[in-house]
Amino acid sequence: MQMGFYFDQTRCTGCYTCIVACKDWHDVPAGPAAWRQVATFEKGRYPELFVAHLATSCYHCASPACADACPTGAITKREADGVVVVDREACLGHDRCDMCFQACPYGAPQFGAEENAKMQKCNFCVDRLAEGKLPICVAGCPMRALDSGPLEQMKARAGTSLDAEGFVRDDALGPCIVFKPMRDTRRRALMRKDNAPYTVRQK
Repeated sequence: MQMGFYFDQTRCTGCYTCIVACKDWHDVPAGPAAWRQVATFEKGRYPELFVAHLATSCYHCASPACADACPTGAITKREADGVVVVDREACLGHDRCDMCFQACPYGAPQFGAEENAKMQKCNFCVDRLAEGKLPICVAGCPMRALDSGPLEQMKARAGTSLDAEGFVRDDALGPCIVFKPMRDTRRRALMRKDNAPYTVRQK
């Protein structure tokens, strides 16, 4: 079985509750390390605007590049549920090695501000998973934009949409997430045959 995330981009308001909940639950101190992050994408000019948010974390890839890059084997993928975990004691630390960070296209590996900080990242809340509970980011989302569970179950819920605004899928890695994407529905200017825009008259 492979665990994965579902993200409904149409519901996310960019409130950062998932980030705060994650930091609080895992005792991640204030600073640069954040196991879950939110990116905002804007297009257009007023009044034709498009804004979408993308909540990101480790996607517990089918073939995690971070694990392949780690020289000490500190990053492994659990056989039972496919969750990618890190042994911070085995990590060489940011000052000596950042190969996992360089290898991951999603910015999942995180480092604190301390000297030679050890790598940390989303672990799918394995402590809560063992108790049959949802990850804290999922449980804390006020808009219910996040969900998690067996990847095939998430695909059955969301269809098979593997892309969202701002997300670039790496098929070789196989990130374990499905989406309900936000679509850019801005009006397109009507064009005449000479490619000049129509004039809209106010009544």
